[in-house]
Amino acid sequence: MENRVVQGRMVTPKRLAELIEGEDVMDAEPIEDADRECPECGGNVISVGYMPSVTEFVTGYKCQDCDWAADDR
Repeated sequence: MENRVVQGRMVTPKRLAELIEGEDVMDAEPIEDADRECPECGGNVISVGYMPSVTEFVTGYKCQDCDWAADDR
């Protein structure tokens, strides 16, 4: 499990998914670089695949420097 620094705090994949989703998630895959810049501040964006429910898989994106987050829904 690879942890990353997001907005000055070390986060696990599951915690990153919870930041993106806004609530608890069931499971999360390892964090990856998203190879894109944040549309708000130009910072690095990372991604994580996660399951918010038993029947759904989502890829979420989060800027490491600001509050911007999105998912592929």
